[in-house]
Amino acid sequence: MEIGSSIRLIRKRKNITIAQICEETGLSQGFMSQVETNKTSPSITTLESIAKALKVPLAYLLLQKEERMNIVRKEERRITTSGIEKLKVEHLSSTKNVRMLLVEIPVGTSTGEAPHAHEGEEVHVVIKGKIYAEQGEDAAEFGEGDSFSWNACTPHLVRNIGEELAIVLISIYTEADHTQDFLL
Repeated sequence: MEIGSSIRLIRKRKNITIAQICEETGLSQGFMSQVETNKTSPSITTLESIAKALKVPLAYLLLQKEERMNIVRKEERRITTSGIEKLKVEHLSSTKNVRMLLVEIPVGTSTGEAPHAHEGEEVHVVIKGKIYAEQGEDAAEFGEGDSFSWNACTPHLVRNIGEELAIVLISIYTEADHTQDFLL
């Protein structure tokens, strides 16, 4: 963990000098320099005072890089296809256990010939169009703005029953860290 590097980045972004941090925390400039170059690890109490001087939550300083905000610009989205129908899937963003996808379902197509199951929980929001969704014995039709959720370990299917392209925003939660893509 490189807490010192994070402290330096935050300090510089906020235009705060080491001297100002030291004045507020009572720490020496030499010690702060060693902290910022990751040559020494401050105690939690010291980190608390540094966080207060930087006006950031202590927890933020303790986050690993991969736990911080992940930005994906529209033009940088990874685009893949899914299923036999080759549905267009835009990968919006993700954390270790949650992924957000935007799925385009052309008229008359579905997520597969038959219901399928996989690990995880899903939440869906219909952004555009009209779809039919089924999971086990449950089935319903959904229009723009409607939402539904399910445990994906029960076989499920989504089909575009409208007269235009359907777009569905899907959030998928899995217990394990998954980097692979799986069928919706």
